[in-house]
Amino acid sequence: MKKNAKWILLALLLVLLIVGASGLYNSLKDKVEPSNLVAEATTVPSEEPAADPNATAAPAATPRPAAPDFTVYDVEGNAVALSSMVGKPVVVNFWASWCGPCKSEMPYFQKAYEQYGEMVHFMIVNMTDGMQETKESAKAYVDKQGFTFPVYYDTDMDAAMTYGASTIPATFFVAADGSLVARVRGAIRLSTLEKGLSMIME
Repeated sequence: MKKNAKWILLALLLVLLIVGASGLYNSLKDKVEPSNLVAEATTVPSEEPAADPNATAAPAATPRPAAPDFTVYDVEGNAVALSSMVGKPVVVNFWASWCGPCKSEMPYFQKAYEQYGEMVHFMIVNMTDGMQETKESAKAYVDKQGFTFPVYYDTDMDAAMTYGASTIPATFFVAADGSLVARVRGAIRLSTLEKGLSMIME
């Protein structure tokens, strides 16, 4: 009997340890997981001579690349080009309603849209291939979730091909001048989305 009680106590302690470790991981994961945000800025050596002949020249930043243009369609079927958004920063996100990681990040885009929608264009681009994803299935999902951000449909796959969005989700941050500032391949966390927004709202 004492042996059974000892095993039961050990099993309970093991369960408590697993539950505690899981809770600790969930509370700390945003602080320790590396960000998958990649900045597009590059550097080249400065051509100006350094004041101190023994000092090495600091690299000078090169201009960011222009965000490649594409055309998608709004819910009414009107063509909308990324270039028409120049003048405000733009967040471009590629998603589909069948994509689990895409669905996990949608509430973050809704929150960001509610907070920054007056200052930033949000182009939430649905990968509407007409087979696995249709405009109807995408719209039904958005309506059911109550999302209010603007959704665009990539029925010609122009945007996906232009940005190499062969895997989704994928997010791109474009400055008001039309330059590509940063990108995220894979699901985005709220903290990473906010960091990307801060980079294009400077």
